[in-house]
Amino acid sequence: MGTRTVLQHPDITRALTRIAHEILEANHGASDLVLLGIPTRGAVLAERLDRVLADIEPEWAADRDQRLGTLDVTMHRDDLGHGIGRAPHRTTIPTSGIDGKVVVLVDDVLYSGRTVRAALDALQGIGRPRAVRLAVLVDRGHRELPIRADHVGKNLPTAADERVTLRLTETDGTDEVVIEQHETTQHETTRHEPPQHEQGVAP
Repeated sequence: MGTRTVLQHPDITRALTRIAHEILEANHGASDLVLLGIPTRGAVLAERLDRVLADIEPEWAADRDQRLGTLDVTMHRDDLGHGIGRAPHRTTIPTSGIDGKVVVLVDDVLYSGRTVRAALDALQGIGRPRAVRLAVLVDRGHRELPIRADHVGKNLPTAADERVTLRLTETDGTDEVVIEQHETTQHETTRHEPPQHEQGVAP
């Protein structure tokens, strides 16, 4: 299994700063904006984005406690019936709610798009936003659903048999994005079997 590091702490910080500026520019300011992070690492990234937005936008800083939340998508995933156990996380809605707001979903790695689809389903049960946008740190491609991120920290072309892993200081003790390459063994080559479809950290 070969591993290479593609992003480190300074790269992640720069990417989040750029995303924060893009969010404000697309919305023409901070009016009616809320962030909902998708646990686990998407929620951590949302907290970091919240701090960046507070530093650069006074309107955000004035009432930031009303703008940040988390959105658990566990019960809306389409892989629950496939023996994949996932512990539910807590959904926390900003005190201002999401009705009529521009909701920015924040996730770590965009892959198949199924996590985002589950997030859109989860949103229906808690309110009716005016618009929903998606911000991700990494877009690795290989989409299975017609979902596109509005704000991307890094487009990272990958092979289907590679695994993209994001580690953050708050959850893992370090900041980095690594790609793990599945090494084909001689036995696998002889049998001419196609590589298995692997999931990224956030499908």
